Amino acid sequence: MNAVVLALAAGAVIGLALGALGGGGSVLAVPALIYLLDFTPVAATTASLVIVTVTSATALSAHARDGHVRWRTGLLFAAAGIVPAMLGGALAGRVPGAALTAAFAVVAGTAAVRMLRPRAASDTAVPVRPDRAAAAGAGLGAVTGVLGVGGGFLAVPALVSVLGLRMRDAVGTSLLVITANSLAALAMRAGTADGLDWAVIGPFAGAAVLGAWDGKRLAAKVSGRALQRTFALVLLAVAAFMMIDALV
Repeated sequence: MNAVVLALAAGAVIGLALGALGGGGSVLAVPALIYLLDFTPVAATTASLVIVTVTSATALSAHARDGHVRWRTGLLFAAAGIVPAMLGGALAGRVPGAALTAAFAVVAGTAAVRMLRPRAASDTAVPVRPDRAAAAGAGLGAVTGVLGVGGGFLAVPALVSVLGLRMRDAVGTSLLVITANSLAALAMRAGTADGLDWAVIGPFAGAAVLGAWDGKRLAAKVSGRALQRTFALVLLAVAAFMMIDALV
């Protein structure tokens, strides 16, 4: 099948998941780029950062219009992750492909388990501990930099439990954090971007952005819990496949 057609299909599915679930969908971008479009692990994580940046920035504007972005909180949280994201971006090019694939499989598996066992959201604010906020922001930045994932499945719970944001504000604010971290990581990956196939990445990102709008409509018609469980099981299977591929 033509690579552009595969890119459009994969981008649409990932965008659909992002729009329906509000985070976590972009974690499928890396395996799609590796196994469907023949990207190397390093190139796939770099390309994924481009896709995540475009889709997150687009979604951020929509959430900002609705008043669900806490700019000051998000920028402070993102500030803790910028340096780790840049260091992770620089490190990724030096990590063997098999190790990068295995690490991604662990993160994807963690995301799947978290989705299968969601915590109840609370609208009650909790005291903010600066040390925990800084640690959470730094950890998210490092994951974004090395593995090329947005980390919405990590950012949203952290913003709720560590900074006390309400769920809708946490989702919107996480997009600001993800966009900032992804840009920081991309800044350190200039050397790995030279050989990327932009004729594939462009349609992939465009389809993801458009798919996210359909995902929002789908979420209004289908049980959010059912969507999340289905996506989590698919993600768990992908994580297992990637781990086996890395170890064999």
